[in-house]
Amino acid sequence: MLSGIAAAATALLLSALLTGVLRVPALRLGITDRRRRRAVPLSGGTAVALATALVATAADATGLVPLGAGVGRMVAAAGCVAALGLAADVWRLRRWVAPAGTAVAAAFVVPYGETGVAGGVLAAGWIVAATVAFRGLDHADGLAGTVGAVGAFGAAACATAELMDGLAALLGVLAAALAGFLLHNWFPARAGLGAGGALFTGFVLASSEVFVRAGQGIGAGVAVVSALTALACADAVLVVLGRRLDRRPVTRGRPDHLGHRLRRLGLAPRAVPVLLGAGSAGAALVGVCVHTGGLSPGAAGWVAAAAAVLVLVLVRRPVTPVFHPRQRVASASSQVSERLRVRSG
Repeated sequence: MLSGIAAAATALLLSALLTGVLRVPALRLGITDRRRRRAVPLSGGTAVALATALVATAADATGLVPLGAGVGRMVAAAGCVAALGLAADVWRLRRWVAPAGTAVAAAFVVPYGETGVAGGVLAAGWIVAATVAFRGLDHADGLAGTVGAVGAFGAAACATAELMDGLAALLGVLAAALAGFLLHNWFPARAGLGAGGALFTGFVLASSEVFVRAGQGIGAGVAVVSALTALACADAVLVVLGRRLDRRPVTRGRPDHLGHRLRRLGLAPRAVPVLLGAGSAGAALVGVCVHTGGLSPGAAGWVAAAAAVLVLVLVRRPVTPVFHPRQRVASASSQVSERLRVRSG
């Protein structure tokens, strides 16, 4: 118990330190969020991945918190996925590269002995889908980190119930690393998560859910994993449905995610991750109760119904960009400066 707390505290401090230290090189190398008007370095993803992997590996090597062969293989595969995401942050890779690489990594971590070949293929597909969906949450300050930390705590509770201490410790370390990153990512963000950190977090969460539910009932398993990832799934469905209704390409990015649409309703930037994080916590609680037998699998239907209502309410909201007053002032100032420069030239 004490060793797990020490590992989590170390991960929190290391992630916060690395996120701050890596900001300068990320800015100099141009590794920034291309969707923003101001330069936000994507140092958080590398920090979260490094802090989680280093602390978990060190705890396993010293014998303080043995991870086990399967969990160790998951950490290695997640590191490869994070490297692929970092490459996507630096270069404009084709959109199929990240899902394809994630699928290869997922194929190596699925416990086929417990799932069978057919079940293992479905589990690998689920890992890819959930990882890509979680990446979509990295569109608002504090959102992906908050939802990821909540999901990690929920999956850790399920792992603890199954006496998977190594997996529970890894998820606790991940949650702590995300908390350290959030110190820099709360609005207005000084650092972003990026594809590297989002894919790493989503991959660990989805793989952990497969590990926890492997060899158990399919119906209850679907209920648990859908509740634990309800927010990411709702965001993905909202984006796909909204773009199809607007007759736009699904793969073309737009400000049409959950956070964007809630901002159009008048929510403050800091309120978006708080509200969605609370919703994610409620859904995760249902998932944990279903896993432990406190609720029937049908209880997850209420989570699905709430997510469906949220999607239907927001799908027709306008998706034009919304800027904070500070961003408007900065944008106006930059436009004035540009006009003066042109006139003086």
